[in-house]
Amino acid sequence: MLLIADKTGLAVKATLFRGFGDPSRLKILETLRDGPLTVGEIVEATELSQSNVSNHLGCLRDCGLVAAEKQGRYVTYRLSDDRVGDLLVLAESLLADVARGVYECTRYNVRPDESQKTFKNEKEQ
Repeated sequence: MLLIADKTGLAVKATLFRGFGDPSRLKILETLRDGPLTVGEIVEATELSQSNVSNHLGCLRDCGLVAAEKQGRYVTYRLSDDRVGDLLVLAESLLADVARGVYECTRYNVRPDESQKTFKNEKEQ
């Protein structure tokens, strides 16, 4: 029996992973793994601009990855589900095993950061 992938399901799954695919959104999600924070606290922890954080939090909230709760004058943000944090931990575990392939991947135009340059320099030696 030939299994055909449900295109709608794949599109929704791809959209989910796009939420994790932006470095700023990923930094925010990683920061929220430690617990709920206000926008100001996220700005301080991530060193991103307030407008950038607010924009990405809106995206993450719309996608269901982050939940917001108003507490007096402030809004506190948290991961919407423990599985979001679990997925981040699983990604770290997987990356530990496939890091060389990810670092050497030429299919995506990602500007290498200093850790990638270091990794490549070690490989060349």
